[in-house]
Amino acid sequence: MDTGKIKACKSEHRMLTVTEAFVVVKTAEEAVDRLAALHERATGALNQALKQYLKDRVEPDAEQRALFRYPELRLTYHCHGEVPQTTRAYAKVQLPGTYSVTVTHPAAFRKYLLEQLVPLMHDFTVTVEVGVSQQNIPYPYVVEQGDELAGSGVTAATLARVFPSTDLSAATDGIADGLYDWENTDPLPLALFDAARVDFSLRRLVHYTGSDWRHVQPWILLTNYHRYVDQFILHGLEQLRSDPRFIRMVLPGNVVIDKSMDHGEASAIAAGVVWHRYQMPAYHLQATDGHGVTLVNIGVGPSNAKNITDHLAVLRPHCWLMIGHCGGLRQSQTIGDYVLAHAYMRRDGILDRVVPPNIPIPALAEVQLALQQAAAKVTGEKGEELKKRLRTGTVLTYDDRNWELRWAQPVSRRGRGHGKRHH
Repeated sequence: MDTGKIKACKSEHRMLTVTEAFVVVKTAEEAVDRLAALHERATGALNQALKQYLKDRVEPDAEQRALFRYPELRLTYHCHGEVPQTTRAYAKVQLPGTYSVTVTHPAAFRKYLLEQLVPLMHDFTVTVEVGVSQQNIPYPYVVEQGDELAGSGVTAATLARVFPSTDLSAATDGIADGLYDWENTDPLPLALFDAARVDFSLRRLVHYTGSDWRHVQPWILLTNYHRYVDQFILHGLEQLRSDPRFIRMVLPGNVVIDKSMDHGEASAIAAGVVWHRYQMPAYHLQATDGHGVTLVNIGVGPSNAKNITDHLAVLRPHCWLMIGHCGGLRQSQTIGDYVLAHAYMRRDGILDRVVPPNIPIPALAEVQLALQQAAAKVTGEKGEELKKRLRTGTVLTYDDRNWELRWAQPVSRRGRGHGKRHH
């Protein structure tokens, strides 16, 4: 990789030539470094041109507009014989050919990109290239605060004429939903989400949660009750005092509680947070090793759950769990039972378009076992004693919160092996 060229184009803000467009890289680190430099260069050029237009009404010329593009990661798999066997569910290719994906914020996603590229480049015979794509960066994605455009006297329609704007047809879930045409596409997709789709969700996360998407941790809890938020804050403050691994809490509005604060000051800050300004306020307990926990109060309804997870998915978190409560349909169930769902009867219709109801969505064994072990650890109970508190079974999800008013209609169907319901 010619690092001199990338440094030059970054400092001079000149156009990449055709020969510079894609460069073969030898290591994953080189790939991410070049992606980051190209992204910084592109967003810097777009931001500078946008500011100049808002100030002087000077439109960017064709040469400048050619800079406003996402970097692209391209990988060619040269299959010589059998495909290497791996138990990983990631960082692998199964067919020979060329794969590509546009990338946004590579510096922020550096750890994730390296986790994917390092084993892939080690285990497979691949050629990796990095260059400038043909996908434009929409101008709203370089504007950190919306009020930067306020008072400029320029309409959104005018800006969309002068600068690349959001193209919703380019930000789809076709790959993740299994709707991609793998037979007639070249190059093949290298990732579930491209740059446009990721940027779209990053902005939505800021809008809904009231905090910078960079604060979101890889272990995520979702809830629809504020009392769980209260408990999470208390737990977080205690962790800051007692566990050196945790360094800060970030609350809605990007309010930061630092580890160095005393308990009284931290509690006062937490109590004063104006969380109700945001539709799905998020709370982040951050750790030095990056393995912190985020809690999002998503409100009531399965559509809300799909909404926020559609956007959280682009961050590639390790796990998300819903913490709420449900109503029991069995006489043997009592208030206070801990319900661990092994399966779902989906009557909410939210995912029917991409995952029809006849296709089961199984619970992950690793997660189920971890939660069961956690319940035993917290309660100090095991065996039959734990079963009195920990209930397992099928959870019924509904799109009608007032399903009880029509209890007699579907009750016979629910009664055959379906023990709980969730809304």
